[in-house]
Amino acid sequence: MADSLATRASHAAATTDEGAAGLARRAYRAAPWWARVLAVFVLSRVVSTILLLSFADTQAANPWTAAKPGYATYAQIWDGQWYYIVAVSGYPATLPLDTLGHVGQNAWAFLPVYPFLVRAFMVVTGLAFSPVAIAVSVLSAAGAALLVYRLMLRALPASSALFAVTLFCVAPLSPLMQVDYAESLFLFLLAAALLLLLQRRYWWMLAVLAVASFTRPGVVAFGLALAVHFVVWYVRRGREGFPVRERVTVAVVTVGSCALGFAWPIVAGLVTGRLDAYTATELSWRADYIGYQKLVPFTAWIQGANWWLKGGAGLLVLGVVVLLFVLFLTSAWARRLPLDLRVWPASYAVYLLAVFFPQSSTFRVLMPMFPLLGALAVPRSWVWRVGLVVVSIAGQWGWLYICWWVNGYDWTPP
Repeated sequence: MADSLATRASHAAATTDEGAAGLARRAYRAAPWWARVLAVFVLSRVVSTILLLSFADTQAANPWTAAKPGYATYAQIWDGQWYYIVAVSGYPATLPLDTLGHVGQNAWAFLPVYPFLVRAFMVVTGLAFSPVAIAVSVLSAAGAALLVYRLMLRALPASSALFAVTLFCVAPLSPLMQVDYAESLFLFLLAAALLLLLQRRYWWMLAVLAVASFTRPGVVAFGLALAVHFVVWYVRRGREGFPVRERVTVAVVTVGSCALGFAWPIVAGLVTGRLDAYTATELSWRADYIGYQKLVPFTAWIQGANWWLKGGAGLLVLGVVVLLFVLFLTSAWARRLPLDLRVWPASYAVYLLAVFFPQSSTFRVLMPMFPLLGALAVPRSWVWRVGLVVVSIAGQWGWLYICWWVNGYDWTPP
């Protein structure tokens, strides 16, 4: 009798444990896709918040904050201060010049959609800049995560699509999604534009790109991606499968995307009366490395390679990086993604090679290549996936230490 009671008790306990696990599994399966994505997003933000607060707790006094700043204050350093200036003061009508007549660093390098949106919510809520900016960034990042899932789901099974979102949310630079930077909003707009491209909703895509072009630089690369899209679509479908009306639509949207990429420099030129106002402003940030020079396309990476590593070693490293990138784009994992999601990172890479000088913010400007995370989500090995998450979180710590945490005279801006 005692053995029977013990057996029943053991069976009941096992059933209870099994029932709890089964209940959790059933709850997960029953949860809508957006709830799963947001759960991943919230958990990732908990991790990034802990890391940011730990660095804030050890932060010494610096040009932006006192020692041990609070979260909102710490989120406003670096470019966050520039966005604050734009939000409360707008843009200068006259460019600052040094004694030699070179344009100095100024607010024209920071596009208006994000700071003006924050300003609008400041007026409505009566709150200070940084809390509103953080809210806009976090909400934009959550929206981006949802759209990334919908993008990945077009080529990957649901579990792999969710893991791609996980990589997006825990990526080494993901703390930028919750500070006073425009990256989250731009990623949201970019993900929306890519999804509309896959859906062949070109006019809506152009409307989204119009907003994105005043949020962060890089929309001109979308014009190149659309040109490739046009050619591939024409070759695959031929004249009959790619009717004249659709061809005209894609062509017009392609030209429009390219034009939008130059819209902000034109605005800056018109307001300041100097046609090169925007490019001269951007070049002022690389002057500390190579001095003041004209913008010559496709030379900055060569200059940067020779600055970082002398004697040809930098050029060798640059060549290897470009080769590895091409190999990854053509790998079996990457080929699982829709062609447009591979053409966009390639086009954006060409844009960066044309205009960007490699420095500590290079990792930040690579964030728009997020569709390639889908390739890393193809393998289903738990060892692979757990390893990537661990490496990504460790990368967050490393990036915060090198780029965000201010250590005396710091020349490694994020």
